[in-house]
Amino acid sequence: MTDTAHALSSSRTLWELLARRADRTPDRPVLLQDDRALSFGELRARAERVAAGLYDMGVRPGTVVAWQLPTRIETALLSFALARLGAVQSPVIPFYRDREVGFALRESKAEFFAVPGEWRGFDHTEMARRLGAKGIIEAYDTLPDGDPTLLPPPPAEGTSVRWIYWTSGTTSDPKGVLHTDRSLIAGGSCLAHALRPTADDVGSIAFPYAHIGGPDYMVMLLLYGFPAVMFEQFALPDALAGYRRHGVTIAGGSTAFYSMLLTEQRRHPGSGKVIPSLRLLAGGGAPKPPELYHAVVREMDVQLTHGYGMTEVPMITMGAPDDTAENLATTEGRPPEGMEIRIVDGEVRLRGEAVCRGYLDPAQSAAAFDEEGFLRTGDLGRLTDSGHLVLTGRLKDVIIRKGENISAKEIEDLLHRHPAVADVAVIGLPDAERGERVCAVVEQAAGARRPTLDELTSYLRGEGLSTHKLPEQLEVVDALPRNETLRKVLKYKLRERFSGA
Repeated sequence: MTDTAHALSSSRTLWELLARRADRTPDRPVLLQDDRALSFGELRARAERVAAGLYDMGVRPGTVVAWQLPTRIETALLSFALARLGAVQSPVIPFYRDREVGFALRESKAEFFAVPGEWRGFDHTEMARRLGAKGIIEAYDTLPDGDPTLLPPPPAEGTSVRWIYWTSGTTSDPKGVLHTDRSLIAGGSCLAHALRPTADDVGSIAFPYAHIGGPDYMVMLLLYGFPAVMFEQFALPDALAGYRRHGVTIAGGSTAFYSMLLTEQRRHPGSGKVIPSLRLLAGGGAPKPPELYHAVVREMDVQLTHGYGMTEVPMITMGAPDDTAENLATTEGRPPEGMEIRIVDGEVRLRGEAVCRGYLDPAQSAAAFDEEGFLRTGDLGRLTDSGHLVLTGRLKDVIIRKGENISAKEIEDLLHRHPAVADVAVIGLPDAERGERVCAVVEQAAGARRPTLDELTSYLRGEGLSTHKLPEQLEVVDALPRNETLRKVLKYKLRERFSGA
C-alpha cells in the first residue's frame, strides 16, 4: 500500500474513510455512469444531504434500513448516507423475489425499505407492499434531501454491527451475516493491498452493488483515490462501450465475467484488445479453472488475478499481479497481514478483523466458530510453502453460480412438492461461463408422466424462486445413488456422472 492508503485504512468507520479521502482529493472523480460523474467531495456532500432527508423521515443510529437497488450512483449515495447516520443497512440483491426478500425483511425487522420502483420489468414497489414492508422509499432517481447542518455527529466507532448481508449457504432460508464498518474496511484493504492500483487507474463495478463486493470495491477506491465505472446491467457486447469510453484499466467480478470477456475477444480475432485500456482482470466468487487463466492472459493480453472471499469474509486471499503464473493459475492467492488461515481436517478456517461477527440467528453463530474463534468456512483446501491457498472442494452443499451462493436444499424442498417428483438431488456442475450450473437429478414418481425442464422451472417460478436459482439441466434417473447406512444421497457420484453431460 502507499503511505496514504495505509493511513486511510485505519479509519474507524466507512464515513470517516470517505471524509478523509474527500479532504485529500475532493475534485477527483470516484463514480462514473453513462454521462454522469461524481467526485469524492460531491459524494460526501450529497450523501450528507440524503442523510439529512432520511433523518427527517425518522432514520436514526441503529435503525434497520433494507435496500434492494441496482448498481447505480444513487445506491452508493444512499448507502453512504446511512453510514453517516450510523443506521444498520440490510442490502438485498436486486433479482431476489418474494421468498428471499420477505425473509430478509422479517428477520432483520427492517423499519424502512428502499426499492427502485419498477425496474427491468418487475415492480419492486408492488412486491414491497405485498410483503407488508414498512417505510417504503422509491430511491431509483430521487433520494431524500435535507439540511445537513441539522444532523447529529457521525458515528465515532466502527465495531458495532451496522450491516446485515444475506447468503443462502447450505440451508433452505438465507442467513443474515453481521458485519461492522471495520470488517468491511479490512476486507477492502485486502483487495487493495493485493491489486496495488494507482490513482491513474479506472475500475469498474459491473456486479450488484448490494453484494458484499460493493463496499469491498468502494473501500479500494477510497484508499487509492481512483474512480470506477458503474454498470447497472452487465451484458456484452453492449457494456464494451462504457469500458472503452472511460478507459477502464481494472475490470472483473467473477469467473463468469472472465469467460464472457474472453468470448467477446475471440469474436474479433486480429483486431487488438477488445478493451484497449485494460491491464488487469480481477475477481473471485467462483472456482477458476487454470486453463481459463492461461487463455485470458494469452488471448486478451491482460493479467488475471483471482481471489477467495465469501459473504462472511469479503476478502480472504487474493492473487497479486507479480505472483508467478503457476500461482495465479492454480491458487487463490495469499492472505493479507492480519488474516489467519488454519487448515483443520482439510477444512479452511479463518480468524481476523475482516471476519463477520456471526449471524442473526445465535444458533448459527455458535455453530460457525470453533473453540478458538476461527470461522468454519466449509471449504476444503491447503496452504502451499509460499503461503498461497489452494481450494480443493467444499463441505457445504452450496452451488456457486456467477459468484452467487445457491442453496441446493431450497430448490430440493420445492421440487419435492411436485407430483412428478419422487425424490430429487440438486447439484452444481462445472460450467465455463457460470462457474457452476444448477442441475436437478430427479427420481420420477410412480405412474407420473416424465417431467421436463421447462415444466419444473415453470413450477419453481410459480413458487417464487428467483430466476438465477432455476435449474439449467434436468436428469431423470431410476434411482438416486445412496450409501448403505443412512441412505444419504451420494451427490459426488451424480457430479461424476453428469459433469460431462
